[in-house]
Amino acid sequence: MYKYTEQQIMIPHEFFLPFGGKLNPNNRWCKLASLILWAEIEEKYAKSFKSIKVGQVACSVRIALGSLIIQNQKGLSDRQTVEEITENPYLQYFIGLPRFVEQPPFDPSLMVHFRKRLDKDIINQINEMITASARKSENEGTKDDDDNDGGPNGQVSNASNRQDAPKESDNDGKLILDATCVPADIHFPTDIWLLNTTREALEEIIDVLHQPHVGTCKKPRTYRDCARRDYLNVDKKKHKTYKAIRKGIRQQLQYIKRDLASIASLAGKSPLTLLDRRQYRNLLVCQEIYRQQQSMYQNKEHKIQDRIVSLHMPFVRPIVRGKANADVEFGAKLAISIVDGFSYMENLSFDAYNEGVTLQDAVENYRRRFGYYPEAVIADKIYRNRDNLQYCKERHIRLSGPPLGRPAKDPFVLRAQHKQEQQDAGIRNAVEGKFGEAKRTYGLGRIMTRLMGTSETVISLQLLVMNLERKLRLLLYYFFKEHFWPLKLAC
Repeated sequence: MYKYTEQQIMIPHEFFLPFGGKLNPNNRWCKLASLILWAEIEEKYAKSFKSIKVGQVACSVRIALGSLIIQNQKGLSDRQTVEEITENPYLQYFIGLPRFVEQPPFDPSLMVHFRKRLDKDIINQINEMITASARKSENEGTKDDDDNDGGPNGQVSNASNRQDAPKESDNDGKLILDATCVPADIHFPTDIWLLNTTREALEEIIDVLHQPHVGTCKKPRTYRDCARRDYLNVDKKKHKTYKAIRKGIRQQLQYIKRDLASIASLAGKSPLTLLDRRQYRNLLVCQEIYRQQQSMYQNKEHKIQDRIVSLHMPFVRPIVRGKANADVEFGAKLAISIVDGFSYMENLSFDAYNEGVTLQDAVENYRRRFGYYPEAVIADKIYRNRDNLQYCKERHIRLSGPPLGRPAKDPFVLRAQHKQEQQDAGIRNAVEGKFGEAKRTYGLGRIMTRLMGTSETVISLQLLVMNLERKLRLLLYYFFKEHFWPLKLAC
């Protein structure tokens, strides 16, 4: 059950401190709390509940979203997040508490439910709401200073006169596109390691199914000690030959085949309801892993459709990136767009895809957000396929990169093209900087959650937190410009 909160915004001076004093309204958490549209977000959050009249009263949206923002901002675990909130009055004000409390405001286990309820779609909608208000404030500040309409990049735009048929004069702003892999927190997968993990999970299931029949029938033999020794004989070798690896894989496949047959025979005596939720899921995943590994072993291949690389996170797929530090990464593939420094999620999938297919959707999302098409799309070469070039040409959008065909013979035209390419490359550095900022500072370099849905929520939260930080920097910039810049000029 969810109960609507009438008062979501509270002035920092109204926050009660039992030990005396008042909160500083210039603190960053107080300013961040004023930048978030809590009332609008609450309407979207309440829809995630099946009933608003039956059941235990859930935490408010400010507690749920505020706690997730704090966790991603500081890079904390669930338990550390609750401890940090309990010790800091500014964090308690940020999550909407009316007074300082010495006890934990909620149990750390609720953080998992917060991530499930606030899925990536809700977070992306919140992100667009916050960035829209930030751009509106920025454009109003630009209008006061420069006396112009605030389109993207501070350019004059006639957004109020947009029509369905695109014209060249209707396009405004620049859209920057790129994609990256968001690594998951898993062991670097090898076939023999994955098979050994699968075998151990099956042996645990055999122990559970045989437990009711102890003393009445003989337990199926698993040869777990021999299987463990055969695995270590291969895994501990410093230099593993192809023949040794293939022999080790064959041995583990034979052990798994025997364990699956033993489980099938035990299922006739003991119901599978003896297994808990985790064990039953592992049984289904183990069967698929065995099928995939057996097929690759027989065909002498190293790839298969929807290849599983982790028993506990079967949704993770290998993403071939061809980077210098790692040719293959394991996690979700994230495609984002950047407009005026604000980041938007365009596509997120744990399956590998060609990021060039996201261009048209990103351009249409740009038009949905701002009411017009961009003047230029800044992206790398993989986006320059014929479909995208034709799509941009019909809408009078310039797609970065050299034109198709032979280079121009006119040296002036060729020099102008090279200059434009250099400018586009400089503009495109913004998206690489965003990826670096997210991976170094906000935890996008390694996602620690274990579920598919919660992993998607954490990834979308990274973009939300980065946009909030940019909005806070813009607020401080305009505050400094309004109060201190005239004094500096007078001096």
